[in-house]
Amino acid sequence: MSETAIERSSNGRNRLVVGITGASGVIYGLRVLDACRALGVETHLVMSRAAALTLAQETDLTLAQTHERADVVYKPADIGAAPASGSFRTLGMIIAPCSVRTMGEIATGVTASLISRAADVTLKERRRLVLMVRETPLHLGHLRTMASLAEMGAVIAPPVPAFYARPQSLEEMVDQSVGRALDLFGLDWSAVRRWGRDVGPSAPQD
Repeated sequence: MSETAIERSSNGRNRLVVGITGASGVIYGLRVLDACRALGVETHLVMSRAAALTLAQETDLTLAQTHERADVVYKPADIGAAPASGSFRTLGMIIAPCSVRTMGEIATGVTASLISRAADVTLKERRRLVLMVRETPLHLGHLRTMASLAEMGAVIAPPVPAFYARPQSLEEMVDQSVGRALDLFGLDWSAVRRWGRDVGPSAPQD
């Protein structure tokens, strides 16, 4: 992403809106928040009510502990919050993980929550919208929805494991997917193992 495309907050920091839905894989959203903090990116978090349930099922974290990872937190029903307006300048939005319900709301423009409204705003302002969709297998309706979103300008980025990076743990697999998604915003997270630099035949040998 070019420097002219980067939208900064009044304090000079890049802003990113982060949505976490109830799909399995809440760890992806958590690591997005951690990565952005390491990169000095200001995060504006919206978690759905279902995401709070998934958080309890998949982690030992409380909702308050999750909120502490973000710079600003909004209630999911607060459609008057800053990310619901195109005048709120950001790099864009990532939804990690993204449920098929949220994906469908965004595709139809029927925005029933702050997450889908903020995503709709991101698209209309021609900013980057990255959807880490967590669902398998996919039926034809899912695929058509994804195609529609791609035509609208969204990036569909399912968190697919990158085995070429030789991950040694589940954490490394998650971080690789998160880092590659952040690449789409021009954000270079050190956790990413890159072909030709860290792995692959042209990578430096010890």
